[in-house]
Amino acid sequence: MFESIEERVDRRDDWARRRRHGIPTDKQLLVIACMDERIPIEEALGISLGDAQIFRNAGGKVTDDVVRSAALTTNFFDTTEIIVVNHTDCGMMSAPDEAVVDGLEAAAGGSLDDIDLNPALPGLDIGDASIAEWVSMTDDIDEACRAQIDYLEDHPLIPDEVAVHGYVYEVESGALRRPGERVSEQVNTRVSE
Repeated sequence: MFESIEERVDRRDDWARRRRHGIPTDKQLLVIACMDERIPIEEALGISLGDAQIFRNAGGKVTDDVVRSAALTTNFFDTTEIIVVNHTDCGMMSAPDEAVVDGLEAAAGGSLDDIDLNPALPGLDIGDASIAEWVSMTDDIDEACRAQIDYLEDHPLIPDEVAVHGYVYEVESGALRRPGERVSEQVNTRVSE
């Protein structure tokens, strides 16, 4: 059936002003994922433009800013589900903490003590945490994913009715799996009776 020009204009207006019109994302979904270019989030989750808000950062870490964004979208934009996507072969697993701190100090030309870590809010700092804690390298991607799910589920600013899930994207296979469910460990081991 032919769509009228008026219907197309109205639909585009709704798309452009969906927040003002009270229209949530199509799937009422927030995705937190690593910024790694190898992770095709939309393809991996089977979603399209408009289905989800996607927050990407180094390591797909649940940081203060992720919590701020999650709290706003779940409390004011009708988001009912959060998915954390971490991945194998993550750059956040590629170096010891000391090497990262040394590299950042070299980039800063020496000490990191006088560096504003949040240029948008220079009054904020990392408090008593170390630079290594602030960067938050990862030792075990499955453990990190599970911990982030638990943190969001238990956070007082995230409503209890919001579903929180997490997956590990395997860059070697292009598939998602639940944290701790490595299929290869099961299919490559003889079943004992």
